[in-house]
Amino acid sequence: MSGSLSRAAAALLRWGRGAGGGLRAPGVRAAGSGGDGGGRSAAQLDTLVKKDKVVVFLKGTPEQPQCGFSNAVVQILRLHGVRDYAAYNVLDDPQLRQGIKDYSNWPTIPQVYLNGEFVGGCDILLQMHQNGDLVEELKKLGIRSALLDEKKDQDSK
Repeated sequence: MSGSLSRAAAALLRWGRGAGGGLRAPGVRAAGSGGDGGGRSAAQLDTLVKKDKVVVFLKGTPEQPQCGFSNAVVQILRLHGVRDYAAYNVLDDPQLRQGIKDYSNWPTIPQVYLNGEFVGGCDILLQMHQNGDLVEELKKLGIRSALLDEKKDQDSK
């Protein structure tokens, strides 16, 4: 990569990880590292994961995931039409990154919580998507999967 190109890429990455994290999809709330930072107690993390119906701790933001597994989780949620969820960028806060791993007793990021319950990471969410369990879990939260509408459209053709 040329010098000016690599400097531009580095600047874009810094901008994307900045306080606002760039543009957001409708309904997605990203937490900054300030008041939502690390060093959180289990009770504070418990409050975070229960604050919204769908909560995701990922590397990057939903608009700019910084790893393939985080990207896959974002894409699965998009496929199901889930737009209203809290997203926490663990790259902004190493203490939050470690804290959520300790809280869930799960060693990897991303982590997905539905109605305050830990679901798992990318592999588990993908498996739930593939076997239809995710549609059912979303239904329990009062969220209608967009895939149901697609299936209905295909059946009517």
